[in-house]
Amino acid sequence: ISFNAIDAALSSLKNCQSYINSGMDVATQVALDLVESFNDEEDVNNMEKVMLEYATMDRELNHYIKAYAEIINQVKREKPENLPDLENLAQEKFLEMESKNSDSDLQGNEKYMYFKDQLKEMRKQYHGNDTIEEIDEDIAVTRSQMNFICPITQMTMKRPVRNKVCGHSYEEDAILEMIQTQKQKKKSVRCPKMGCSHVDVKGSDLVPDEALKRVIDSQNKQ
Repeated sequence: ISFNAIDAALSSLKNCQSYINSGMDVATQVALDLVESFNDEEDVNNMEKVMLEYATMDRELNHYIKAYAEIINQVKREKPENLPDLENLAQEKFLEMESKNSDSDLQGNEKYMYFKDQLKEMRKQYHGNDTIEEIDEDIAVTRSQMNFICPITQMTMKRPVRNKVCGHSYEEDAILEMIQTQKQKKKSVRCPKMGCSHVDVKGSDLVPDEALKRVIDSQNKQ
């Protein structure tokens, strides 16, 4: 039995996932633009709906790919004399997976989680200092600028990344170099932010802190 055509089709479907990922990246950037320009909250909520639609498509595509892969592997293992109807078998498997769908699947989508995280940070940066500014504008500016400093280089960050575990941000090159150096010594990396108790910083836990980068860039322009 030749599965080349099916393998090629599955490969094409996987390429579709990259388009979904790109769409989610664009939607995230647009939402951050809206918060930065103090647009109506309804517009931001609409972008969140777009993200959930993308997450739904991503889940459906994953199930479809997984269903076909499982059926093909099963046929390859069993090597039946007569080739079964792969399309029907895969469709049954796909529907079985889809029947177990829940909202938590979408909430757990990595791109959607990043969207929510960055949106929260963006709102905090742009709307979170209102009370402080009423008390003392200088204190507010000083506190904000302190968040711009990398705890490793002690310089203003240019490409900040945020640790998903403890929430602290660092200059990308500096934290990756620290992780690499400690890895060679077979040691884990403690979060360099003073007072943080997180003792195992991993490269896989770091995500670009787009919200913080925008605020730093805006401050630098001023």
